[in-house]
Amino acid sequence: MSQTNNRMTAVVCHGPEDYRVEQVARPHPGAREMVIRISACGICASDCKCWTGAKMFWGDKATGMPAYVKAPVIPGHEFFGVVEDLGADAAAHFGVKAGDTIIAEQIVPCDRCRFCRSGKYWMCEVHNIFGFQREVADGGMSDYMLIPPTARVHVIPDAIKLEDAAIIEPLACAIHTVQRGDVQLDDVVVIAGAGPIGLMMVQVAKLKTPRKLVVIDMVPERLALAKRFGADVVINPREQDALAIVHGLTEGYGCDVYIEATGSPTGVTQGLSLIRKLGRFVEFSVFGSDIPSTGRSSATARNWT
Repeated sequence: MSQTNNRMTAVVCHGPEDYRVEQVARPHPGAREMVIRISACGICASDCKCWTGAKMFWGDKATGMPAYVKAPVIPGHEFFGVVEDLGADAAAHFGVKAGDTIIAEQIVPCDRCRFCRSGKYWMCEVHNIFGFQREVADGGMSDYMLIPPTARVHVIPDAIKLEDAAIIEPLACAIHTVQRGDVQLDDVVVIAGAGPIGLMMVQVAKLKTPRKLVVIDMVPERLALAKRFGADVVINPREQDALAIVHGLTEGYGCDVYIEATGSPTGVTQGLSLIRKLGRFVEFSVFGSDIPSTGRSSATARNWT
């Protein structure tokens, strides 16, 4: 790494609706750290909710909820890049070499909590994520990015096109979500929300060959894509009665699996009305506002996954 060029361009989050393009210090790797040159970085729905000031990111003074974001911070967790510089022992630690194209999982585990120490690092209690906490993990909306020692890194094979590599992280999220639904052959599966990741979920769920795959969205173009990607039934709740359709497919019981990927709190209440007893409800979205009360008693609550 050149010592005469210690600055780089980055997007820096200073607060809600306060994101600035700045010249900042270019990172240098320490022991078991590496620096990558960013090839691409996506914009996640959580980045959008962070931009708008959702209290799950910025806290809530009324309730004493602390802020999750530690600004100023470089955002971005849907990134990949090329290994530019390796600190001491980093090559052996990560299993990489200079010039490799790599991706890191979005969570930066602490490697100390009960979840990390039991092998379930993705449930890390500290739960730092690239692009939200500057002390641990600046994100990928920059020319270069530091990968800390506890990051989980994967080499991207040369056979994968770069435009496909850009969606590895959201596709991994879609795969994990469908797996959490434990889809069985006789299941009626409802996926609510046919945005980019929702449409990936449709394709993954179709591979599970459920009895019926239902997709709910309010955008006709998205529903057309969902049908093309494998949905058996598509529902626009502005024009159709989702409850009547799902009950008609399930002898009145409700769907076996409901995956919430709308990004809207109403997607949760909708799911609670559509899912059967002992169904599997998989919550994927992050929300900018609170979920309204359903008015259900604990006796009628559904099982969540």
